[in-house]
Amino acid sequence: MKKNPLKDGVISENSAGVGTVTRQMVQARAAELAIIDGHLSHDATASHFAQAKRELTGAPDMDPKDEILESATESERWDPLPGSTGTKARVAPSEDEDEDGRSDNERLVEGGIAEAEIEQSLQATRAAAKKDL
Repeated sequence: MKKNPLKDGVISENSAGVGTVTRQMVQARAAELAIIDGHLSHDATASHFAQAKRELTGAPDMDPKDEILESATESERWDPLPGSTGTKARVAPSEDEDEDGRSDNERLVEGGIAEAEIEQSLQATRAAAKKDL
């Protein structure tokens, strides 16, 4: 449900009622906005006039299309094809991976662990043999 546009906008300024927004009021506010932006008052741009009009009339700050986009959730805004689930891309094997997808580092670590297990078994066997003597 839309709000009543007559209830939006500036209704008072310095405790005095504004009444109907006139072209002179928009020009005066645009001049103020130009000064705030570091311009001379007579160098107000079209964007200054548009902002002044929005402020005085209570119009939305954004374009209606931008407003709809901003109201959407983050995931909806970045969805290039709404409703498409997409597909998972195949991962191309790297040069340093084997058929199982293990990298060189993984193979080296696994080989080191296997050698350490063999060495520990050998040492345990030798220690047990010395004990038996």
